[in-house]
Amino acid sequence: MKRQRSWVLIPLLGGLFGCAPASPPGSAAAGAGVAGAGVAGAPAGSSIQRTGADLFNGNCAACHQQSGQGIAGVYPNLADSPTVLGDPKALVRWVIKGQRAPSMPPGRYATAMPQFGWLKDADAAALFTYLRSSFGNHAPPVDAATVASALEE
Repeated sequence: MKRQRSWVLIPLLGGLFGCAPASPPGSAAAGAGVAGAGVAGAPAGSSIQRTGADLFNGNCAACHQQSGQGIAGVYPNLADSPTVLGDPKALVRWVIKGQRAPSMPPGRYATAMPQFGWLKDADAAALFTYLRSSFGNHAPPVDAATVASALEE
């Protein structure tokens, strides 16, 4: 009987740990990235592109899905999102500090966005640049200076 119960726990624990940050606080993401994913302002295969894709895949895709489409009523769609495409400083404050962007109506989703305050400015900029240029989005890149400035406000 105990052996059968353990098989039930394994997928459950896997699901819980699947939403944990893949990169430890303060470290740069590493890996191969997403094949064919381009980042506006970053050459294909650049370290900015790889870092942004790796951070997304390791920390965001479990909820927002690999396609960026989210899960209706649970996790927001990142494609054509006013928050992703709007003021980059508002996006920075939302993801890193948990300050809701004006473009996000409260109460729309029952889930809470975890704060990613452990991201270094350059890594956060790579992630935001990736979000703003993937999933059909076309918005200017975000640089580390913009991230730092947003966090000072």
